[in-house]
Amino acid sequence: MENHKLVLPEHLNHFGYLFGGYMLQWVDEYAWIAASLQYPGCQFVTIGMDKVEFKKSVRKGTILKFVIERARMGTTSIQYNVGVYQGKDTTVNRSLIFSTKVTLVNVNEEGKKTKLTCPEASK
Repeated sequence: MENHKLVLPEHLNHFGYLFGGYMLQWVDEYAWIAASLQYPGCQFVTIGMDKVEFKKSVRKGTILKFVIERARMGTTSIQYNVGVYQGKDTTVNRSLIFSTKVTLVNVNEEGKKTKLTCPEASK
């Protein structure tokens, strides 16, 4: 799955670069969207992000391209690799700005983790 985001002035820190908290928010949101689209009817919450590493700084006006790919599926959880690139970069050797793995777990109405019994879980 792919998504795009435009970096606006309100996303910048006091040095004029993207504030890292926004990147983490967008990565979490897009991973949740990917899980929810792949497993309709499941209720996901984020339980973790692996190593968080910013490889390049990001300025106002940058279009970010988020690439979300399923990495691993467990009994109750799903993990996605998330890579963030400059959106206009369409080359094979595109420049990675940020990457992490996001793990989400399926929960029931009481907030307890539960098996992935959704339609996509059997695939």
